[in-house]
Amino acid sequence: MQKIILVGKPNVGKSSLFNRLAGRRIAITSDVSGTTRDTNKTIIEIYDRSCVLIDSGGLDDSSELFKNVKAKTLAEARSSDAIIFMVDGKMMPSDEDKALYYALLKLNLPTALVINKIDSKKDELRSYEFANFGAKTSFAISVSHNAGIDELADWIYKQLKDEIRPDVGEDLDEFLENFGDDGEVVREMSAREDYERKNIQVGIIGRVNVGKSSLLNALVKESRAVVSDIAGTTIDPVNETFVYEDRVFEFVDTAGIRKRGKIEGIERYALNRTESALELADIALLVLDSSEPLTELDERIAGLAAKFELGVIIVLNKWDKSEEDFDKFSREIRDKFKFLAYAPIISVSALGGKRVHKIYPLILEVYKNYTQKIQTARLNEAIEEAVKAHPIPREKGKSVKIYYAVQFGFAPPKIALVMNRPRALHFSYKRYLTNKLREKFDLSGTPIVLIPKNRSGSDEENEGRSE
Repeated sequence: MQKIILVGKPNVGKSSLFNRLAGRRIAITSDVSGTTRDTNKTIIEIYDRSCVLIDSGGLDDSSELFKNVKAKTLAEARSSDAIIFMVDGKMMPSDEDKALYYALLKLNLPTALVINKIDSKKDELRSYEFANFGAKTSFAISVSHNAGIDELADWIYKQLKDEIRPDVGEDLDEFLENFGDDGEVVREMSAREDYERKNIQVGIIGRVNVGKSSLLNALVKESRAVVSDIAGTTIDPVNETFVYEDRVFEFVDTAGIRKRGKIEGIERYALNRTESALELADIALLVLDSSEPLTELDERIAGLAAKFELGVIIVLNKWDKSEEDFDKFSREIRDKFKFLAYAPIISVSALGGKRVHKIYPLILEVYKNYTQKIQTARLNEAIEEAVKAHPIPREKGKSVKIYYAVQFGFAPPKIALVMNRPRALHFSYKRYLTNKLREKFDLSGTPIVLIPKNRSGSDEENEGRSE
């Protein structure tokens, strides 16, 4: 898919234009210069064509960190198909802007000069000063007023070839209509074809400075994210794709999370962006710093993976200890993160690249389990065996029965328990059923959602989560 990159100095409005063209707020925008530090990517549609739009970090030499940002921006521009160079129309043209524009022209790519913040007649007159750049293609726009965006979109469209991407979904009540009162299948659940074609979305989460950006770089085998000892370097989620065994992994390096009392300025937006990224993810790589003790914050971050019902792989980064130490640390994790008992644990050294390659097959394994379709007959056999071995406690002397179980969704496996008294199914018994299902089926790395329902179709979705 073709790539269009937004380039310019900090605070010229690149992230605002990125959000405008994407049709939703993805990148963080603020008046703080240098808010965007890593390149941010999303797929956008211009009329009937698609492309990858890239919001790059600002071109600035004010510090060592931002010199790294500039280097990565220019490297990303070289691999793009077209460049949008943005300047601030509220300011007079500068020699620095002109030099940057001429440097980009040397890449021999279609390049448009975009003069942003043209909000008044006075701004429009000032914009004429940029004519001395000698740009063959230029646009005077106002992202905040949505002026001139259509003309720019027309130019982008001319640079693109046609691209299409699919989307999928499933509904419980509609699905249950395909089952009779006795649990007989009227129409079998569709296969995992869509899940076998789509990109696997992998979110990388953890505290600040646990090595998430280093892990992303090691996974995609290039220096993709800015790595720095400065806590909070990553603000926007950083997206990158990697192909392994004909499957496309779409990694997202999210902002490191601090204790609430230490979250400052734009990092508050970063936390929201992290949660938004996890809403779209399939699998979370929970990165822990093995050189430090586990903290309450680690547990809270792990809770985000559980909250969004993601497949989970726990990654112990900065590992240089023995196998005996690994077993000890793993037991500590299991004790502290009981709600992630299903998550496999792997030790790596992201900076050195040690054992990082073992994460790829593990992602495939967890994703297979996460999107697994359990045969209805086998599912009910497992439930019947569990109930026979340990009957459901009665409610006020009345029996509680599970008539049948049906899987109605994937990612993660969602199972409806059709019952006579769904509210009487205690959470401890749901956990018992979940454990029995894990004994019968390969469900490593994935949560299981159990929803008690009665025959009339009402449910207890808020109370029915098993994990």
